[in-house]
Amino acid sequence: MEDAEKRELPSYSRAEVSKHNSHESNWIVVDDFVYDVTKFAKFHPGGKQFIDRVAGSDSTNAFYKYHRRDVLETVAKKFRIGCIREEERRKGKERTLEKKKGDLELVPYAEPAAFAPSVSGKPTSLYYNETHVKFRKACRLFFDTHVAPTCVKADENGEHPTKEVYELLGKNGLLVARMPKGPWMRDVVENCGVELLGGVHVNEFDSFHELIAHEETCRLGVPGYVDGLGAGLVIGLPPVLQFGRPDVARTVGREVLLGKKRICLAISEPAAGSDVAGLQTIATKDPSTGDYIVNGVKKWITNGQFSDYFTTAVKMQDGTFSLLLIDRAWGGVDTKPIKTSYSPSAGTAYVTYENVRVPKEYLLGKEGKGFMYVMFNFNHERWYIVAGTNAANRLVLAECFKWANQRIVFGKKLIEQPVIRGKLAIMAAQIEAVQAWTEQITHQMNVLSHEEQSVVLAGPIALLKFFCTRVANLVSDEACQIFGGRAITRTGMGRIIEAFQKSNKFAAILGGSEEIMADLGIRQAMKHMPNARL
Repeated sequence: MEDAEKRELPSYSRAEVSKHNSHESNWIVVDDFVYDVTKFAKFHPGGKQFIDRVAGSDSTNAFYKYHRRDVLETVAKKFRIGCIREEERRKGKERTLEKKKGDLELVPYAEPAAFAPSVSGKPTSLYYNETHVKFRKACRLFFDTHVAPTCVKADENGEHPTKEVYELLGKNGLLVARMPKGPWMRDVVENCGVELLGGVHVNEFDSFHELIAHEETCRLGVPGYVDGLGAGLVIGLPPVLQFGRPDVARTVGREVLLGKKRICLAISEPAAGSDVAGLQTIATKDPSTGDYIVNGVKKWITNGQFSDYFTTAVKMQDGTFSLLLIDRAWGGVDTKPIKTSYSPSAGTAYVTYENVRVPKEYLLGKEGKGFMYVMFNFNHERWYIVAGTNAANRLVLAECFKWANQRIVFGKKLIEQPVIRGKLAIMAAQIEAVQAWTEQITHQMNVLSHEEQSVVLAGPIALLKFFCTRVANLVSDEACQIFGGRAITRTGMGRIIEAFQKSNKFAAILGGSEEIMADLGIRQAMKHMPNARL
């Protein structure tokens, strides 16, 4: 791509560039492209002197001390006037790696092992086949093309993902691909015109495709906006599809999976987080109609600010719990934004229900069985949190590798310092351990029924989530030390690290806190502990 562009531009010798070495005519070279930055120098955020001191020179190394490569394709491109003659261009490994949209990373540990560059080209995992490879590449291309160019700015501005973005996700199957396996996928593909990316057929789709869909969504490096892209859907729609009346599940499922409507899960309350049994939102029954009247509040509801539907846990008059699907359009539902550590793009909300009348047809499953349905849904939610968190872990690790290979300190690259290699080793080892355990559990999800999963996997998934969020804490800490001051700067080289270090704790709390996960994992294991002495 770069070579083709260079053929279309005027070419200059390095001697010609060197003549433009003053503030009156300032040309510089970066990656063999020639830029006229005479006017830009006056507006350079870091000050005019930084530009003037490199006038007329090859400033490639100086540029990469302060900037990410994407600056060349955004801010700097408008000042590009030509390129260096071919015979004088930079040679060897120091040339910047050309990466096209949709390309997988070549950086060590930037991709799961099964998708990392292989000399032989042979499959390196029994879990994945060619459909998974095609699906990942197609997802990567989709996000690079349709989401990545605008998501950083939207996240900075606190903008919610637009309905147009949701509909594009829906049309390309990236909403239904994030659901547990079920007939709803065949329905939207065969009856609603949805096409799965990578040419994947409905019969081929499995839990590993879903894992890939979560990973590719969550590797964008903008945590708030990423959660805005459907975190509420991933945890709020499955109960509707699995336990709702067939007509309700079909209608609502199609609306949400096509991106026409949005949904969230409303369980947590000001006085009830991990303690689900402490819910105080009340549903009373109208004896004349069988409808439910709901009053109460929910807090920290991801996507609640812009959702149309609320999958809501309520307490019945007899003290049992039920799940209701509530439509904002019925009235009595009010949402207010909650300011959290990451961007308002996630639409985190405080939700108030005031005498909301819910038709009896919108009861999910059986009355009084809501607690069981919530627990049933938690396995999938926690697995999804692990998938997204470790994808973010891996993105941060890749950033650390790139920075350590680019940053020059004390006269040599940062990567040449043993202490830095030690930090990279700790992160890589932990991330790969999470990945291996995740894939092993994902395989079990492929072969076990939902009922079997609720018995067999509840404990392991809880422990995996506990382990993954502890790893995220470690990754954040080590990455901050590697990036230094840039790790606490919202823009520039350390943007991804800064975003991660203020958001990784979300995963440690949402879906069940670390302490609850650790205890649950062991309590589940003890159910199968033989009652015997040593």
